[in-house]
Amino acid sequence: MSQSVHMSVLLDEVLAALGDIKDKLVVDGTFGAGGYTRAFLERGAKVIGFDRDARVKTYVDAVSADFPGKFQWINRPFSEMAEGLADVGVEAVDAVVLDIGVSSMQLDEAERGFSFMRDGPLDMRMSIDGRSAADIVNEDSAEDIAHVIWLYGEERKSRGIAAAIVRRRAEQKFERTLDLAEVVERALGGRRGAPVHPATRTFQGLRIAVNDELGELERALEVSEAVIKTGGVLAVVTFHSLEDRIVKNFFAERCGKLPSGSRYAPEVKAANDPTYELVTHKAQGPSDAELARNPRSRSAKLRAGRRTAAATWSEQTVSGKPSTNKVRS
Repeated sequence: MSQSVHMSVLLDEVLAALGDIKDKLVVDGTFGAGGYTRAFLERGAKVIGFDRDARVKTYVDAVSADFPGKFQWINRPFSEMAEGLADVGVEAVDAVVLDIGVSSMQLDEAERGFSFMRDGPLDMRMSIDGRSAADIVNEDSAEDIAHVIWLYGEERKSRGIAAAIVRRRAEQKFERTLDLAEVVERALGGRRGAPVHPATRTFQGLRIAVNDELGELERALEVSEAVIKTGGVLAVVTFHSLEDRIVKNFFAERCGKLPSGSRYAPEVKAANDPTYELVTHKAQGPSDAELARNPRSRSAKLRAGRRTAAATWSEQTVSGKPSTNKVRS
């Protein structure tokens, strides 16, 4: 499997946000094909990579061979970062990097069932556990299917698509990706030269639901706050508005960026001491050069923050604002 095929998005911007990482301990929360990890290792960092997809082992072995003693891999979702780090005797790290969403590797492997452009089993699971996309479209009610497609896929015509899915499954269960894509396309009246495939939002919604991607992201942000040392950096790359909104709101809250008020209302004070200060004051997108070499980067956004000395948000809330976080100085 060629490393060049799986290009790390916003790599230069991520490296700039992290700063000097020589001899630092960095968590690559979404190892994938190891692109970020390799870049961090080449700059002298030690890296602990997380990935719930056991099928990345080929890439893990390649990185381990190239950087002996500098890299560890933990086969857990990034939301279980604290437990995974504790298992290898690590309490705190200098940086955490998260690249959210499905990887190019997963999209390009038809047998994983993520792509509406390649025929494969209708799966979409990043791990081997839990319900698949086929389970959702074959078993759930039309109302529940529509909710998934509308909420996670942001598809305005979700009810019509769900109705078409339920009608078709009464005749024959869904098993293949292209089969579902064709039903969605017909439900929306065909492509008619549209630049985006009609099934894009439906597949996105199902994938996010199958893997609980937004819940995983929210939990990972909370956990990252607890394991990053004072002065360390959290950098998050997202690929659609739902993810970016979660990250933007997290940093806004944790940086104390609450509404400033007006002459009619007093300024709102942050409930807790800020746990981050912004490294990127607005979302960063890909450069023209990156867009030219990797069109998949077009929707990517990077947001980053630097950990302050304050206790975690939850510690402050429970304990009445302790002044520092003891283990992260």
